Amino acid sequence: MTAVFDFNDRVTLTGTLTKIDWRNPHTYMTVEVKGADGGMETWMIEGPPPSFFRIRDLGKADFEGTIGKTVKVELSRARDKSRSGLIRMLTLPTGKVVSACPQNC
Repeated sequence: MTAVFDFNDRVTLTGTLTKIDWRNPHTYMTVEVKGADGGMETWMIEGPPPSFFRIRDLGKADFEGTIGKTVKVELSRARDKSRSGLIRMLTLPTGKVVSACPQNC
């Protein structure tokens, strides 16, 4: 993971979850965020496998029910500075916080 993501380059985003790709070995989410210039930015976010979330009482339906709603995510940004990163913390609209640390930190 450290070859792709910079664990020292942390980014916190608040935006709308628009897509979830629920599969092994990693989950992927797309979040639309308002950029500094006022335009919309699309961020691709990689997360742990579905089993990681299931152990924390979150399933695919929980994420599908969150599509179109606001989430907050702290991530380690990709080394190439693209709009992508690895989940560190995820806050769902319900207020539930999921920490992927230390696995992804």
